[in-house]
Amino acid sequence: MRVPRRSRHGLPLVTATTVLLGSSISAAAPAVATAGPSLTGQHATSSGVATPAASGSADTAVACTSASHPALAAALARDIRTARSGRSSTVAVWVEDPGAGLTCSLSGSSHFDSASIVKVIILGAMLRKALDQHRYLTSTEASQLRAMITQSDNNAASALWAKLEHPYIQHFLNLAGMTQTVLGPGRYWGLTQATAHDEMLLLRILLRGNTILSSNSRTYALGLMAQVISSQRWGVPAGAPRSVTVHVKDGWLPRTTHGWRINSIGAFTWPQHWYTIVVLSMDNPTMSYGVTTVESIARVIHSDLNPTVTAVIPRSAPDPGWGKPDETIPTLPAVP
Repeated sequence: MRVPRRSRHGLPLVTATTVLLGSSISAAAPAVATAGPSLTGQHATSSGVATPAASGSADTAVACTSASHPALAAALARDIRTARSGRSSTVAVWVEDPGAGLTCSLSGSSHFDSASIVKVIILGAMLRKALDQHRYLTSTEASQLRAMITQSDNNAASALWAKLEHPYIQHFLNLAGMTQTVLGPGRYWGLTQATAHDEMLLLRILLRGNTILSSNSRTYALGLMAQVISSQRWGVPAGAPRSVTVHVKDGWLPRTTHGWRINSIGAFTWPQHWYTIVVLSMDNPTMSYGVTTVESIARVIHSDLNPTVTAVIPRSAPDPGWGKPDETIPTLPAVP
């Protein structure tokens, strides 16, 4: 039996471009639920070398738990299994809904090339850097952050990656408890090894009060993720209620082994509540195939979490830009 859920309501977008500690910006931060696990990584890797999960890896069971809504947890586990049945994609999934006390995971600690979802890490690190230095973002930083998130601009990402440098970005990961994430070598931010578990932690940092980012910084980051251009809003938004605010970042990258990496992370907010969905994938023969895999999983999650909602975001129509890599990665030895 599915559990009835309250209606979702949208939130205003953020348009400000300055963030500093307790400084004001033009839109209020979304109010969020306070329940949920701590901001600490739970599945640290034992070695410094990260490798993408292989197809058919041992960690393939969908685990969904909710002490207050066990029927909902069982339905989600069943429906996620069904959604990925028959697909060649290797996937990792994480779902968190504090309002239902619910968590779902599938291969949550398996590593995947991040492609452009790493740009949310860069965003978080840049905001933290400004806080550490007790200053506002510069106009150049604000412009680069907006282009990097809303249009997935690679030049902006590369400039910020170089500005922050590995040690500081790693410092941000350490603060966030993202112990499974391994930064890409040199300038190759898109080869950062990401896990669904750590991406969930990252989204949680943007949604809940914490000591890593100020309320204004979190509102600013969520505002950018709510303004991603339409051609890049595929993935986990599919099936979401039209009444919620969608905060999303996608990544897409083909490589000679394991095919297309198609990743999508998203937060879905309305007054006083939120939930998050992370889907990472590889072994996709085409970009379109991977998007279909991700959206099939996302749609059943949204449906189970919002059983009475009928007005939902439809599946994405193929875009002329699909099939063009999000970035160019040269052949690198010893990198799968």
